[in-house]
Amino acid sequence: MSEFIPEVPRPQATRYRLVAHPDLPPGAVEAVDVDVIRDGDTLLLTFMVEGNDHVALPDWVAAARTDDLWKTTCCELFLGVAGDAGYVEFNYSPSTRWAAYRFAAHRAGGHDLPLTVDPRVDRGDDNSAYLVEVEQSLADLPSGPFEMALTAVIEETDGTKSFWALAHTDGPPDFHNRDCFIATLPAADHP
Repeated sequence: MSEFIPEVPRPQATRYRLVAHPDLPPGAVEAVDVDVIRDGDTLLLTFMVEGNDHVALPDWVAAARTDDLWKTTCCELFLGVAGDAGYVEFNYSPSTRWAAYRFAAHRAGGHDLPLTVDPRVDRGDDNSAYLVEVEQSLADLPSGPFEMALTAVIEETDGTKSFWALAHTDGPPDFHNRDCFIATLPAADHP
């Protein structure tokens, strides 16, 4: 006789719709959505692009920490604690490369954020519904809650580059501006 093992419910995803910066509109890309699931110290992100077949995708390469990913198609996560000028930034490329930085204040004092566990970045094939899936450990950060910004730089095959975020401030795109950290990532639930 087999023993019944109850299924442990996974947290529900929260879906966020990003908006394109009005001064740099997309060509063929119609929308960017992000599903977010926090499960303890693990964050699962799925970036989905309507018009994915028009996105310029870098070649798949071995996963590694790499700077300047934002210069082409790149998905990003920013987290900060309310009342603290410091924040962290994570970049995820469809190539599977990634980056992680800590800043003391708006674009100041930036340096690599050491991680105990590297993020796992994957991308769908050309016909998939998603652009990038990420499994990011948050074990190296406080438990939260965090002010959160979700962003993406989308380069299209014709060279059009658009900048997507939950919110934009006046002027050129500035994903580091804390006024763009308009979502909340709840504190970790630990048993």
